[in-house]
Amino acid sequence: MSTNGALLRVENLTKHFPVKKGILIERTVSHVKAVDGVSFEIKEGETLGLVGESGSGKSTTGYCVLQLLKPTSGSIVFDGKELTELGREDLRRVRRDMQIVFQDPYSSLDPRMTVGNIVAEPLEVHGIGSRKSRRETVRRLLDTVGFDPGFTNRYPHEFSGGQRQRIGIARALALNPKLIVCDEPVSALDVSIQAQILNLLKDLQRDFGLTYLFIAHDLAVVRSISDRIAVMNRGKLVEIGPAEQVYTNPQEEYTKALLAAVPIPDPRKMKERKRERKKFAHTLAEAAETADAATLEPSQ
Repeated sequence: MSTNGALLRVENLTKHFPVKKGILIERTVSHVKAVDGVSFEIKEGETLGLVGESGSGKSTTGYCVLQLLKPTSGSIVFDGKELTELGREDLRRVRRDMQIVFQDPYSSLDPRMTVGNIVAEPLEVHGIGSRKSRRETVRRLLDTVGFDPGFTNRYPHEFSGGQRQRIGIARALALNPKLIVCDEPVSALDVSIQAQILNLLKDLQRDFGLTYLFIAHDLAVVRSISDRIAVMNRGKLVEIGPAEQVYTNPQEEYTKALLAAVPIPDPRKMKERKRERKKFAHTLAEAAETADAATLEPSQ
């Protein structure tokens, strides 16, 4: 952990993707600024909610933190280690402490593997335990996330979306990580199942002292689990602060526009929210219209 108490510190993170043209000879004509100068910190045991529209760069930020994508520039310090400078073997060891829960509980699980093999795979990759001890660990992990351990020999297609996401969470817990990046883990689930998974994540954080980078596009979902909220737009952080403060007293027009899109289970308040939505509609429209121009940089 760093001296200021942050488990993860990200400074001036950028990720640019080249845009190439040409048939026989390809050349780079510009770059898409998916992430552009993002900085934030997450303390141990804290949840930072990273919210924004599709294409805002929030998932790319999460992948860069885990080094699943190599950043163009910037610093990522995790548990006192500069990840961008680590070699392959050192990074492999650090990844035991960093895991991810993917958005899609269908495509993120190998359909040819049983539930038991899926959850045990991280243990096998890192050479942890014997075959017998891994089986016991798998059953314990599945029980922890509320999944019947008796189903270890079944395949992912036999289960619902919520059950599959529990399998994904059990896999993420297998190596006893310090940080879990949750990449929109409930967006593909029904509302009632969303609440169950969110409550499960909260319970696991309390029991295991986990730290979350929780990525989502729904401010209401992020508010329910986060200690702080960071709002992204076109690759940049536009607002960051305590969850209740950002939700009840947003400072940026873009954040207000996102809040106006959140439905409220109250007809009278919903009418007011619709009026707010019309008021801020131009903000989201302008963001969509200028996104390409703002994120494209001509190649030098």
